[in-house]
Amino acid sequence: MAALAAVSLLAGFVDSIAGGGGLLTVPTLLIAGLDPAQAIATNKVQGAVAAASATYTFGRKGMIAWSSAWRFALIAFVSGIAGALCVRFLPRPVLDGLIPLLLIAIALFFALSPKVGNEDAHARMTATTFGLTAPVAVGFYDGIFGPGAGSFYMLAFVTLLGYGVVRATAHTKLLNLSSNLGSLLLYSATGAVVWPIGLLMAGASLIGAQIGSRLALRHGARIIRPLLVLVSSLMALKLLLDPANPWHQGLSRLLPALF
Repeated sequence: MAALAAVSLLAGFVDSIAGGGGLLTVPTLLIAGLDPAQAIATNKVQGAVAAASATYTFGRKGMIAWSSAWRFALIAFVSGIAGALCVRFLPRPVLDGLIPLLLIAIALFFALSPKVGNEDAHARMTATTFGLTAPVAVGFYDGIFGPGAGSFYMLAFVTLLGYGVVRATAHTKLLNLSSNLGSLLLYSATGAVVWPIGLLMAGASLIGAQIGSRLALRHGARIIRPLLVLVSSLMALKLLLDPANPWHQGLSRLLPALF
């Protein structure tokens, strides 16, 4: 239990800045003896609390445009429920093969784009169009699978609405909270959540998220951008090294040939 709390504290810190805390907590829950369904469902508890903690901190500082953000959040909430409902129907190999490539693309974008900073840029679509696309797609994905959802939200806010990285991070936490709550609601109804463990991890995650969100507000792109690149890269690597991933067999043959 102490180890789970320690991992959750670190996960909450990472989640509040760049997302990807599930990269730490889900494997830890599996090692602790939970089955995959319980691990994913229980992880939603700490993920939702970490996102709520970070959202509160960013909101207090005036970084969230509530007039439009609440609509995005509502759509992400409904999409998270829809994703959790459809988890048994979507072919898992499709996600296993596609998500690492998308995460690598996100890491390269934030590493190489000179325009990504604290300042807002020109929006490429209206708020209405954005609300009907990005929160739907990422919220659904968060409900059905989850890893990298924060990175996808962040990329959408930066590239489509032109938000600076701090403002994008603030809105990402709100939408992460919404889609997490949506899927958690459904997982709770099925009895998959192990509440004693989830609540313990949630408390530690809350503390980590407070530390991370305050650092993000203070240092802006200097801390958010490199951590986002690092977390996206690590998530992609973890997924690619999973023996169940369709890319794993090809990499296993390629790497010995190269080295």
